[in-house]
Amino acid sequence: MPSTETQPATDPAKQEAFAGEVVDVLNKGALALLTSVGHQTGLFDTLAGLAPSTSDEIAKAAGLDERYVREWLGGMVVGGFVEYDPGGRTYRLPPEHAASLTRAAGTDNLAGLMPYIALMGEVEQQVVRSFREGGGVPYSAYPRFQALQAEETARVYDQALVDVIIPLVPGLTDRLRSGIDALDVGTGEGHAPVVLAQAYPVSRFSGIDRSEAGIAAGRAEAAGLGLDNVEFILGDSTEISGRYDLITAFDVIHDLAQPARTLAVIAKSLREGGTFLMGDIAASSRLEKNIGHPFGPALFGFSVFYCMTTSLSTGGAGLGTVWGQETAERMLSEAGFRSVDVRSVEGDPLNVYYIATTS
Repeated sequence: MPSTETQPATDPAKQEAFAGEVVDVLNKGALALLTSVGHQTGLFDTLAGLAPSTSDEIAKAAGLDERYVREWLGGMVVGGFVEYDPGGRTYRLPPEHAASLTRAAGTDNLAGLMPYIALMGEVEQQVVRSFREGGGVPYSAYPRFQALQAEETARVYDQALVDVIIPLVPGLTDRLRSGIDALDVGTGEGHAPVVLAQAYPVSRFSGIDRSEAGIAAGRAEAAGLGLDNVEFILGDSTEISGRYDLITAFDVIHDLAQPARTLAVIAKSLREGGTFLMGDIAASSRLEKNIGHPFGPALFGFSVFYCMTTSLSTGGAGLGTVWGQETAERMLSEAGFRSVDVRSVEGDPLNVYYIATTS
């Protein structure tokens, strides 16, 4: 029978305020896609190098179709990204905005994250089906993911991997200079071991991933740079062979079908005195602690549309955003790591870094 409980009275002011928030979400969602287009077409980079210009001048400078550029500029103007002078019909990207939107901004380039929003839209109907039927969306449904992630993480690796992240581990820089064996798990397109191989030519680096395209990209980059101290292995993270002085895994463990088994294999694959350096989500395993997180909605969105669903598609753990610092530390301990230190670095607001040893 229908409930006879009296529903609480609606607060009109609260209702109106929330409706405004939802409209803002709609507008910001559209802006996210427009920002993604601006990043991928180089329009922000073009605008940053121009004086106030007409849409025709901007299109010519960017090598793009003027009609599309003009409509895109309209969205950027009403969205507050670009300034417009109606008298001269010219557009200008303020330098304060360029600092968050251009490739020259390096790790501060937030526009580079927006293609992930478009990627979510590409698999939306498959995710909706998974809500109804269970299971998940397979990795094969994300042909652009590795390229997007490679672009995003390259900004961090190029700027901070050697000078900031590696020094988080006491003495590791000197050991790499002297020569050790290192493995990057879930290496994607392999840029991290390539950066390290360039910086530490005496050490030997390997990257392992199940993606044939990713491994091919890593091999191509290493070959193009003439590196002979880095190799790439097509394989699963639960089947690591060999022993290593350093094992790294950047933004990958929470995506895996078998994260616990992978961590246990990593622990057993370290030599005496070796270190596991893991970069992963800067969040809490407790939902209430993520309220107010500056990237909170984005993290849960990424999880539903990629991290959790790809893991579930293989019958995996589907950790998603449940994987936060508390769960990560517990699983590292259960895998055999006796010491775990958690650190963060400037310029990488999405991740924290775990320094784990078995002794």
